[in-house]
Amino acid sequence: MKKNRLLAKWLNDDLSPDELAEFEASPDFEKYQKIKNYTAHLETGDLDENAMLSNILSQKKTVTKVVPLYKKWAFKAAAIFVLALGITFAMKVFVPQTETADFGKKTAFSLPDNSEVVLNSGSEIHYKKWNWDKNRHLELKGEAYFKVAKGRKFEVQTNLGKVTVLGTQFNVKARKNRFDVVCYEGRVKVNYNNIQVLLTHGQSVRFENGKQIQRTVNALQPEWMNDQICFYKENIRSLLDEVERQYNIKIELNTKDTISLFTGKLPAKNLNTALQIISTTYHLEAKKVSDNKIIFDEK
Repeated sequence: MKKNRLLAKWLNDDLSPDELAEFEASPDFEKYQKIKNYTAHLETGDLDENAMLSNILSQKKTVTKVVPLYKKWAFKAAAIFVLALGITFAMKVFVPQTETADFGKKTAFSLPDNSEVVLNSGSEIHYKKWNWDKNRHLELKGEAYFKVAKGRKFEVQTNLGKVTVLGTQFNVKARKNRFDVVCYEGRVKVNYNNIQVLLTHGQSVRFENGKQIQRTVNALQPEWMNDQICFYKENIRSLLDEVERQYNIKIELNTKDTISLFTGKLPAKNLNTALQIISTTYHLEAKKVSDNKIIFDEK
């Protein structure tokens, strides 16, 4: 510390004679003297503090932005989330949609134009949401009731035929080789092979094994919507197939009488009553061999 103090005083020529003698006797004096002699010719201009301040303020500050690591992860997570939303949207809009009703159940849903659909047991529908208002077309397997919103042509395609409407209420059933259409409101056009039929309120048509049957229906909507199974001149095997769908059971039939036709109604929510009506009509005996299997034997 004393050495540094002496050096500072020597540079300012403030040393007393004794201090100067002591400093000159130090081993580093010669080195200090050379440095002093070398820098003696250098001149330093006056410092203009105001000019320096103005220069600093006029310069555009460059700020280096540091993004914390956690924010980088947040950006990545947000990007993945947006991508996932885009994929989900595309799946919902462009990929064909499927609605199903399992055995023993019904499914109600709305189409993009708010048309209402109810699927009966063991049925399914396929359609596309994309451009729906201009192409109202769907494919049906099984049976469904439609309440169509007004708009462009509305088509229901089945493996047996096609139904075309503008805005109405109707029921379509396509099971095995039988195609049924009932109009409850408005008008529907039915195409079956090379046959075209126009139905109005309260009219129905059936195509089966090359035969066409038209009749009048006095109902506001299908009976199955009110948990009743309605049959019109139905053979026993087709009748039991529908009971299997409604109750989600298996039925084994041991009888020679498969020709007699049934016209009437069966409950869709009371299996014992339904089995009793079938047994009485066809002179059969129903046996429950398990919770989901019934055997009909001749009496």
